[in-house]
Amino acid sequence: MESASKIRNVGERALKIDPNLKRLKEVVQKLDKVSAGVSTFLYLLDSAKQEQQEQQRELSEARETGSLPTNDLIGRGEAKDFVMQWLRKPSNEPRTSRYRNISLLSIVGHGGMGKTTLLQHVYEDEMTKEFDLKMWVCVSNNFDVKKVIAAMLESLAKKPDLNSLHALQNSLRTEIMSKKFLLILDDIWEEEENQNISKWEKVLAPLAYGKIGSGILVTTRMESVAMMIAKVIKKKTEIFKLEGLEEDQCLQLLNSHAFADVENPNDYKRLRSIVGEIVKKLSGSPLAAKVIGGVLNSSLDERHWTKVLNSDFVSPNLGQDGIFVILRLSYMFLPKHLQICFTFCSIFQQDYMFYKDDLVQMWIALGFIQQPHDQESTMEDIGGRYFDVLVKKSIFDKFEDGRYYKMHDLLHELARSISIHECLRVEDGTKLPSLIPMTLRHLSVQTTNPNIIKKIGQFKYLRSLFLSIKVLNQDLCSALIKIFKALRSLRLLFIWTLKGLELIPVKEIGDLIHLRYLNIEGEKFTMLPRFISNLYHLQYIICGSSCEPRSPKVDDFLLSCINNISNLC
Repeated sequence: MESASKIRNVGERALKIDPNLKRLKEVVQKLDKVSAGVSTFLYLLDSAKQEQQEQQRELSEARETGSLPTNDLIGRGEAKDFVMQWLRKPSNEPRTSRYRNISLLSIVGHGGMGKTTLLQHVYEDEMTKEFDLKMWVCVSNNFDVKKVIAAMLESLAKKPDLNSLHALQNSLRTEIMSKKFLLILDDIWEEEENQNISKWEKVLAPLAYGKIGSGILVTTRMESVAMMIAKVIKKKTEIFKLEGLEEDQCLQLLNSHAFADVENPNDYKRLRSIVGEIVKKLSGSPLAAKVIGGVLNSSLDERHWTKVLNSDFVSPNLGQDGIFVILRLSYMFLPKHLQICFTFCSIFQQDYMFYKDDLVQMWIALGFIQQPHDQESTMEDIGGRYFDVLVKKSIFDKFEDGRYYKMHDLLHELARSISIHECLRVEDGTKLPSLIPMTLRHLSVQTTNPNIIKKIGQFKYLRSLFLSIKVLNQDLCSALIKIFKALRSLRLLFIWTLKGLELIPVKEIGDLIHLRYLNIEGEKFTMLPRFISNLYHLQYIICGSSCEPRSPKVDDFLLSCINNISNLC
């Protein structure tokens, strides 16, 4: 007992003599607590790696090995025949009518009924070669008189570099004078009636000079639009209503997407019976059939198809809201990484022409693309596969043999509703919405107001900013300086200006040290700003001048210190 007491006393004196031992004991205790949390972290990290490997596997399997024929118009043969017969029937208006040589037919139906698809097949039909000229214009809900006339000229392979309405009208009149033309005005929306009529009178005025037999085909969701266009050119309203497909036709369309790339669908009898039940919930909507078919096609597993069948989507009366529920279901069945890529697309305007490589580069810059596991694949390869999967699932529709893609307006609306707390697009240019969530990550603004630009600086966690500035002055430049200093988290910056690009504060752009993607477009852009060489993380630089008669020489355009940006792709 005496010896134990002595040992204890010696130990206590040692601890008092060397306080470091006490601190060491405390540190070890803290490390013990940290190590308990590390095991949980390592488990989550391992799970994340497994999930990423699963995504890579899914993407490899989802490579497109084939696609539906582009000339396959399922369930709309009679509708197409009606339109073709109508085109062969010349106008018999009295000779006193200004638009006596032109016929007008409006295709009216709910969103997703296939109005655009129908007229695409009409437009490409051999019979339309009888027309001297053909024009396709997507009007959408951003209706602008000069843009619509310019689009007509572009359809005729004429580059409209004219600014005034008078010049555009005269140019179009010259092109169609005494020629038989076919014009398709796709997706017209309703505005205030008197204002709308005035706008359309200006758009359609040059068409009065066309040859007899000319025709205008319109697609719209509203009969009131069809009546308004007829009123402008003083025609009797002719409407062809596009209703839902018959169940057997809808089943054929659904099967064509659900069993895409399957050699013999008859081998999947159980899956075919499930499709027969699903089609009853779609109420003949072609868009719903395409999208749900894409959801089913992602896995030929019976449990997956049964899960889709038992999902809560609206049936017998599938109106606009019902289609929206079905589209939301298709979003829920997307893998997380594709959901992020899809919702980001809401930052672009409706009917935007997506170019695959451009969009993939933006996804990479924003960190949406998983790192490849194999040395053979690049980030662009992985992003390209993401895009291909979304095309296969009918999220994007292919145009002009894949030169560009579009998103159906209902899918765009879905993306906008889902991303409302992260993505915002401001088009009126006069004010920002009164309530903007601080969770905002992606912002697109068209404006001439420096006060709006200054307010953007409050959203310090923005990852992407799209600025369309029609007029540049010192006030706007000071506003840009303010936001560039504030938005240090930006990964993507797109600036478009009409004039005076040299006034953009390029020095402050050099402070955006996390920038991965920079796109500057304008009239007088002839050299890269030297402060860009500070942006060591930059992966993509896209610069262009839309109006310069000659492109700058490469030696004059590139910086001598361009090699500092070692991450350029």
